[in-house]
Amino acid sequence: EKKKPLLHSPHFLPKPNPRRRPPPPPPAAMDEPQVIIGTPRSDMLASIERNGRHPDTLDLGSNMMLYMVYRYLPAPPVSPTATLSLAGASWVPDGVDRISLLPDVLLRDIISRLPAKDAARTAALASRWRPLWRSAPLSLVDSHLLPDGGASGPFIIGSPSPRAVTAAVSSALAAHPGPFRCVHLTCSTMDEHRGEMARWIDTLVAKGVQELVFVNRPWPIDLRLPAALFSCASLTRLYLGVWRLPDTAAVPRGVSFPNLRELGLCWNVMEDRDLAFMLERSPVLEFLVIMASQTGVRVRLVSRSLRCVQLGHTFLENIDVVEAPHLERLFQWQTVAAAGSRVMANRSFRIKIGNAPKLRVLGYLKPGEQELVVVAGSKENIVPSVQILAMEVQFGARNAVKKVPGFLRCFPNLETLHVQSP
Repeated sequence: EKKKPLLHSPHFLPKPNPRRRPPPPPPAAMDEPQVIIGTPRSDMLASIERNGRHPDTLDLGSNMMLYMVYRYLPAPPVSPTATLSLAGASWVPDGVDRISLLPDVLLRDIISRLPAKDAARTAALASRWRPLWRSAPLSLVDSHLLPDGGASGPFIIGSPSPRAVTAAVSSALAAHPGPFRCVHLTCSTMDEHRGEMARWIDTLVAKGVQELVFVNRPWPIDLRLPAALFSCASLTRLYLGVWRLPDTAAVPRGVSFPNLRELGLCWNVMEDRDLAFMLERSPVLEFLVIMASQTGVRVRLVSRSLRCVQLGHTFLENIDVVEAPHLERLFQWQTVAAAGSRVMANRSFRIKIGNAPKLRVLGYLKPGEQELVVVAGSKENIVPSVQILAMEVQFGARNAVKKVPGFLRCFPNLETLHVQSP
């Protein structure tokens, strides 16, 4: 029976498939994340050579990390490869340019749906169009500024440094007065352009960017993100990749994200207080995505607006749903106990469900590796709202199989059960 999805999102984590899984993170990052955090690239290369490995090993691991980050980023709303058709031109017998006769508000809407280079080129169409691109909300994607228009995708480690792209981004941000509909910055090696990075953030804050995807290209993989970003009140969607988040303890108390509805954190270094800070300062946040992490994360959910939380390839110490009255989906996939944490010894961490009366979808739980605790909503320790449950069960492990019935008793109104056996 086909049912209407309980929640719509443009890019949920893919449903796990035993025949085709996402590539794992680099072994060094999974086994000993503390070894590479804060280590310069030169020191990493020296260590690799001392161990008798080829220097290209470092770039291979970095490329795999960036591949995973890029895979979970939202697609830009504009494309340089879209098909353009002039077939309709022959249908106009008098050859009158009726598009230019449209009101300015519609022409600006057309321009805002074009890649940045094409939007600027509309100024050459006619005098009617010349001033419009500067007053239209612009979509700026740095990979579209590559010579091939981004057809080959973002740069990989080891390819020529995209300094020309960095310069083009700076020029575009300076030339357009704003606002910016969306800005995707994923191609620049930020350690080589720290001055530009700080100016970009200041410009985007001042000119009202609505959607921002900002990825640091290693090394270093823990470059500190400028705290000025936290004063950008216009953001509705924010994805950050391969950064060390700002020290939120030093961020002014009045700072907030009043319009932020979607937040993605991909392979970042962050403290527990950083995530708590961002949840607290985002009163309308609905979607939270944490894809991979460089350090262990305690996910403590206190939010009256969150509807969907997705965790993948993440080092976890625990998941604690404290107060989430509108949460409908909680999805975790290939999460592992954080190295050095209290739960690492027995490879188990705790999932605690408190006040989440609308939780409908939960997965993938791992009996034998995870402990499930129900702390609110029922004296019988049940979650009556859950209708769809996914579990990953090692059927060859007796301890895991024994715990399955105890997990299932927590969900008396279950309608659909997905079981994955690795």
